[in-house]
Amino acid sequence: AYSWSSPSLPSVLSGAVRIRYRMCQYLPVNRPMNDQNPGSIHAGAAAAEQATPSPSSLVIRRPDDWHVHLRDGDELRLVADYTARQFARAIIMPNLSPPVTTIAAARSYRERILAAVAPNRRFTPLMTAYLTDEISADEIAGGFEEGVFAACKLYPANVTTNSAAGVTDVARIHGVLERMQRVGMPLLVHGEVVDSDVDIFDREAVFIDRVLSPMMRDFPDLKIVLDHITTEQAVQFVSDAGPNLAATITAHHLEINRNAMLVGGIRPHLFCLPVVKRERHRLALRRAAVSGNPKFFLGTDTAPHAIETKETACGCAGIFSAPVALESYVRTFAEEGALDRFQAFASESGPRFYELPLNEERVRLARREQQVPAVVASGPLRIVPFHAGESMQWTLEEQAPES
Repeated sequence: AYSWSSPSLPSVLSGAVRIRYRMCQYLPVNRPMNDQNPGSIHAGAAAAEQATPSPSSLVIRRPDDWHVHLRDGDELRLVADYTARQFARAIIMPNLSPPVTTIAAARSYRERILAAVAPNRRFTPLMTAYLTDEISADEIAGGFEEGVFAACKLYPANVTTNSAAGVTDVARIHGVLERMQRVGMPLLVHGEVVDSDVDIFDREAVFIDRVLSPMMRDFPDLKIVLDHITTEQAVQFVSDAGPNLAATITAHHLEINRNAMLVGGIRPHLFCLPVVKRERHRLALRRAAVSGNPKFFLGTDTAPHAIETKETACGCAGIFSAPVALESYVRTFAEEGALDRFQAFASESGPRFYELPLNEERVRLARREQQVPAVVASGPLRIVPFHAGESMQWTLEEQAPES
């Protein structure tokens, strides 16, 4: 299990050291630095955007977010409406404390989410069950058949925030997976091992070999989403697999590599799990996202944490991307000259995999600058968003066009 009780790092620094810490922390990260030359900025995508003029606006079906952390309590009340403003539906991660493992807990959490969003929003939270070694197959299947659970989430124990109660060995949940396969319930996977002998940058690739491949052989009809993929190995594996495997891709893994987090000083608000990787992996993700392949679709993995739990000696993993999620994604597609494929990635491939209807409502993204706030806050709770303090070239218009 993880503990976030360490004192805030700035509280034990002073003078020039504290000034340096603050300076490196909030440097803009709108372009990653190349792995081979940490002093240079990877400019290929930016050049492509300049060479291919973008339209002044883009109208698409209202998208869905297939991977969201909304937290609970004060954090939920602060962040929920950022997701509800942008998306019609969202797959809600169940890693609360305690985790969402029952139908009753999921219903209660859904009510708290709906109470936290603005009353004029047309937003549907899609609830998930947190798999444990002891979870009941009857509870899972019953929740799915009643329309309470949309999917189950597999966290390897201790792989990320609030995952200590996760699965210690997939063999322990074979009965649950068999039942899910039988009723057609999707499995969402945090695809990393936590073995001490595996480097943190290799965890995803090793998980595919050691866990995911055998699982797919044992349960060939189980629908699986490999969440927030980060490597070229994952892209290739998902591309080569059959139609029952898909993957979500985050906005931040399309935009930053590990140099953005580490070069010139550690930027704690860019620390996430799975951790950002080398530049070649980021480029592989971009190719997959804009390819038009329906096996890849939008999932932000927006994961808010209070500033004091990020800026500390042992900081939490997660990037709060919800305030400018669509603007970040559409910038990537514009840079890659693929705006004509953005609707499929954001609004169509996900619901088709989940066998849900497409949204009829439309949204407009305007090519108009907006300034991202340095912090979003409510009372003493303060959270730093992705692209904090930066100027974004795209803006989601609050007033949607008529369908």
